[in-house]
Amino acid sequence: MSSTTASIEIAATPDQVWQLIGGFDSLPNWLPYIPRSELSHGGRVRRLETPAGDVIIERLQSFNEKERYYSYSIMQAPFPASNYVSMLRVREANDNKGSLVEWSGSFTPVGVSDEEVTQLFHGIYTDGLDALKKNFTN
Repeated sequence: MSSTTASIEIAATPDQVWQLIGGFDSLPNWLPYIPRSELSHGGRVRRLETPAGDVIIERLQSFNEKERYYSYSIMQAPFPASNYVSMLRVREANDNKGSLVEWSGSFTPVGVSDEEVTQLFHGIYTDGLDALKKNFTN
């Protein structure tokens, strides 16, 4: 099993950041490569579409409003991985002046090397967090 974590500091309070990203259906609000999200199964499953028309189906595994995190697994996706579980978390930054957002995941490569799939997801997390930060810059 492989894993990766990306993080970014954002000049906004953890509550402000969580308000934007804390909903399981909120990816289209801040992630440009997921323009569409549709919830089902009582809000525990989301069907995502990329601009290219690829479909990703994910299941909410845990949600903690107070500690500002949720975890999810991939049920269906065009990625070379299985056993994917990820967490998106917002914390107070170390200097208490803003937020630290972490996006992490673990997964098993399928048909590719550990390094290739790790680079793929690390790139997705890093690009996503960069896009998130743009929502809080003037």
